[in-house]
Amino acid sequence: MSNESAESYRSMPLHATLAIAALVIIITGMKLGAGLLVPLLLAFFIAVVCTEPVQWLNRRGLPMRGAVVLTLLVLAGMVTLLGFLVVNSFSTFVDALPDIESRLYQAYWELLNRLSSLGLAIDPDEIEALFAGAGDTSWVTGLLGELGNFFMQSMVVALMVVFMMFETLNFRDKVSLALENPAPSLKRFGEFSITLKRYLAVKTTISLVTGILIWLSCFLIGVKFALLWAVLAFALNFIPNIGSAIAAVPPVLLLLVSQNGGVGDAFVLALAYLGVNFVLGNLLEPRLMGRALGLSTLVAFLSLVVWGWIFGVVGLLLSVLLTMTLKIALDSHPQTRWMAHLLGPGSPMRAEKSQAKRPPSKRQG
Repeated sequence: MSNESAESYRSMPLHATLAIAALVIIITGMKLGAGLLVPLLLAFFIAVVCTEPVQWLNRRGLPMRGAVVLTLLVLAGMVTLLGFLVVNSFSTFVDALPDIESRLYQAYWELLNRLSSLGLAIDPDEIEALFAGAGDTSWVTGLLGELGNFFMQSMVVALMVVFMMFETLNFRDKVSLALENPAPSLKRFGEFSITLKRYLAVKTTISLVTGILIWLSCFLIGVKFALLWAVLAFALNFIPNIGSAIAAVPPVLLLLVSQNGGVGDAFVLALAYLGVNFVLGNLLEPRLMGRALGLSTLVAFLSLVVWGWIFGVVGLLLSVLLTMTLKIALDSHPQTRWMAHLLGPGSPMRAEKSQAKRPPSKRQG
C-alpha cells in the first residue's frame, strides 16, 4: 500500500466524524429555525410549480413579466375561491359538530357495551371517567389561535411567492456575473430545475385528481362536507404510505354514524378511497414519474419520520417533496450521484442489462 493510500485510509474515520457532526449541526439548525424555514420552503415549492405556466405563456408570446403577473392573478383567484368554499364548508361542519360528537359518543358507548358483553375485561364506566374532562370547550380557543396563525403564515408565503417569481426573471444573469465559468453550474441547475418541476407538476396533478375523485365519490354516496374531505385528501396525498388512509378516516367514520348512512355506505366509501389511491398512487404515478424519480420504501418512511420531527405537520406534508428535492440535487452533480442512487428504489433491470452487455460466448465447433 502506498503512502497516499495509507494516509487516505487513516483519515476516513476523521472525515466520517466531521460529516456526522456537520449533519447534526444542520439538523439542529433546521429544528430551531423551523418557524422561518417552513414558510420559505412552502413558497419555494409553490414558485417552482408556477414557473411552468409562466414559461408556457411566454412561449405563446406574452412578455415574461406579464406572464408572471397573469399567473399570480390566476393563482390568487383560485386560492381565494377555494378558501371561501372551504371556510364555508368548515363553518357548516363546526355548526354540525355537536350532533356529530353525540352520535360518535353513542356509537362508541355501544361498542364498549358490546365488547363487554363478549366477555372482555372492559368497564364502560371506568373508561368514561378517563375521558370525562375532555368535553370542555378549551379546544375552541386553541383552534381559533391555530387558524389565525395559519392565515398569517399564508400571507407571508404569498408575499414570498411573489418576490421569488420576479426574482427568477434575472437569476441566470446574476449567476453569469457571479461566476467566472458559469456554464457547468447553470447546466447542473437547469437539470435540477427541470427534474424538480417535472416531479412537482406530476405530484400536484395526481393530488388534485385525487381530491376531485374523492369529492365526486363523497357527493355520489351522499357524504356531508364533500369539499372539506376533498381538500383533506389533496393535502394528505403528499404524505407517503399513511396520508391517504388518514384522509379516509373522518368521512368514513362520519358516514358510519350518520342517519342516512350505515355500514354498507361506509364500506363503499372506503372502497372508493382505496380504489382511487391504488390506481393513481400505485399505477399512474409511477408511470408518469418513472423509477428515476422514485424513493425506496425505507427512505420514504424515514423521510416521513425525520422531516415530521423537524418541521411538524408541514414536515409530514412536505417529507417526500423535501427528500426528492435532495435526491434530485444530489443526482445533478457527478460527485454526489452515488448518494442519489442510494435514496432511489434500485434498478431490477441492472442484472439483465449487464447480462445483455456481455459478449456472446464463442461456439465450439
